[in-house]
Amino acid sequence: MNDEIQLISDDDGLMVVGEREMVERFLTSEGLTPSQNLGRSRLRLLFGSAAEAAKLGSEIAAESGRWVKLTKESAELIGRYGLRRNATTGLATGVLKGKHSQIKGFVEFVKGPGAGLTNPGFLSGLAGAMSQLAMEQTIAEITDYLAAISEKVDDVLRAQKDAAVAAMIGVDLVIEDAMVVRATVGQVSSVTWSRVQAAPMAIATTQAYALRQLDALAEKMEGKAKIGDLAKTAQEIESEIREWLAVLARCFQLQDEIAVLELDRVLSSTPDELDRHRVGLQIARQNRRELISRSTERLVTRMQAAAETANAKVLLHPTTSPDVVRSSNHVESGVMDFHERLGIERGRRELLARRWVDAVTDARDKAIEKGSEGADAARALRNEALDRAGSAAGRLSNGIAERMRRRRGNSDEG
Repeated sequence: MNDEIQLISDDDGLMVVGEREMVERFLTSEGLTPSQNLGRSRLRLLFGSAAEAAKLGSEIAAESGRWVKLTKESAELIGRYGLRRNATTGLATGVLKGKHSQIKGFVEFVKGPGAGLTNPGFLSGLAGAMSQLAMEQTIAEITDYLAAISEKVDDVLRAQKDAAVAAMIGVDLVIEDAMVVRATVGQVSSVTWSRVQAAPMAIATTQAYALRQLDALAEKMEGKAKIGDLAKTAQEIESEIREWLAVLARCFQLQDEIAVLELDRVLSSTPDELDRHRVGLQIARQNRRELISRSTERLVTRMQAAAETANAKVLLHPTTSPDVVRSSNHVESGVMDFHERLGIERGRRELLARRWVDAVTDARDKAIEKGSEGADAARALRNEALDRAGSAAGRLSNGIAERMRRRRGNSDEG
């Protein structure tokens, strides 16, 4: 394999296998960085036999197996090289051969040390390992997300009176312990698995609760006709939304960790079921994404509606209207960041707050375009502004005069 690079891809990532120097050169030239190593513990699980794993492991150690997250660029690369998809595993495979890395075709290592790489059982296990790498990548990104927003998920959960929601804190500890044992031992034993089997129910309960909280916060924005009420509500719920997004992110992270443990357990106990189980987990994972996406997008839609209402009334409320828009944009930006960490792809439309002067200019321009009718409207707008100014000045003058009369009266009495 010293003159070949094997490409193996699924819907989440791309595995590049070959001589270490060639693999690194290929990844760099294609801009496919950063990457993750397949790791010897996974090789041991994939082959079942420690001796066989050690043998192939030493051969690949002299070479390299690197995984990169599937992005728009890497997806285009897969299309460019014309990888062929295996109907059984769902993996797309191909070989680049020679100094110029020209595509050779479907992988057929039938002799030599590389033969194991196209063994159906190995490819099935490799598909599972690639799914684990994709989930581990998401787990790491969510860890960074939670650190960046500085939200204490445990504090949010402890503040809830619902015992089922607070129970996720204990589940969190159990799963983290299991992940440490897996990393140390290199597999998931029946004892380790028995400790985490009940965890998905507590996580699902917490996820459902967090989604209901987001829906309730979105509903608070409805029925608020007054800009002052909109601004107050938007500012109040902004931090709460960020907290519940953090809880949802932690739920998704724990569900991915459970799935990583589950794939290891299936591979070691019932390897023939690995492909079906992996596909089932991927479907369930996508369903969770869609459920979360629907709820968060409803929230964004309602925040945008509030911002548009505020922009429409910026002439009358030049101070509070921009506050609504700012809160809307902050929420939308937070949701987009949250979506990105979970692998939810959606577009973003930022609604900029209209400045009061811009709104006045728009009204003037529209008035001019409408001719005499517009001129009347412009004069009315100007007169209304002058009347308001005069009224405010009159009230101020009367107030000052009244206070002066009171002071004189008090002075005379003294």
